[in-house]
Order: sequence, then structure tokens, then C-alpha cells
Amino acid sequence: MPSFHTQRRVEFRDTDAAGIMHFSVFFAWMESCEHEMLRDTGMSVMMADEDFVLGWPRVSATCDFKSPVRFEDVVDVHVHVKNVGNKSATYSVEFSHEGREVAVGEIVAVCCEVREGKPPKAVEIPDDIRQKLAHYS
Repeated sequence: MPSFHTQRRVEFRDTDAAGIMHFSVFFAWMESCEHEMLRDTGMSVMMADEDFVLGWPRVSATCDFKSPVRFEDVVDVHVHVKNVGNKSATYSVEFSHEGREVAVGEIVAVCCEVREGKPPKAVEIPDDIRQKLAHYS
């Protein structure tokens, strides 16, 4: 299954008192790797149009932890477009270290029109964006 691949190194600030990467960091990495994947396809998490911004707020994020990583470990991160619905995209994110499964996460983001002074409004994913997301599905 095609996926976007990147790597992250566990920094000292990412660890807890036991020297293990803190669970909250996985969520920050999932978001930053999602953004990196979108940039790789020529998109962004916030894309300006003439009258509004097309954004992707998250409506769900989960992560199951399998094994620990520690300070200075290099973690492989694979982001896969699991599903593209009418208005949302689901990404699966797999973390591994030296071939060992570390964690598996999932993000659901909704395609929204964001206008000044108004709440975000869910809209159908444009065909050109759908085609770009298909690169990693």
C-alpha cells in the first residue's frame, strides 16, 4: 500500500521521566507528518482561495502504543490515506524503529471552508484534491 515516508528523531524534550517518548508527542508528530505529506502533493492544511480558506480541522485522532522509543531513537513514520469520503479524509499513521512496530494512529480531517467571522463549514472535497490524495491511498 503506498504511503508517505518520513523520519523523526526523539528529542530530549519528547521524553518522560522514564526516558521514553511521551504519548502526547505521537499526536503532534501525526499532525506534522500529515502536513508534510500534503506539502509533498503540492497542497497545504490551509489553502487560500479568492474568498475563503480551505482548511482541514481534525475531528478524530487516536493512537495505539505498541513498544517504547527513547531519546535519540530515529523513528520511521508512514502516512497512508486510508479513506477519502465526500467531506473527510482518514489517514493511518504507522511508527516504527529499526523495523519494530512502535505505534499506530489514525486522524480524520474534514474539508472545510473557512471565512472571516464565520464558523468553518464542511464542504465536499474538490476533485483535484481528491486526485492528489489518491497518490498515497
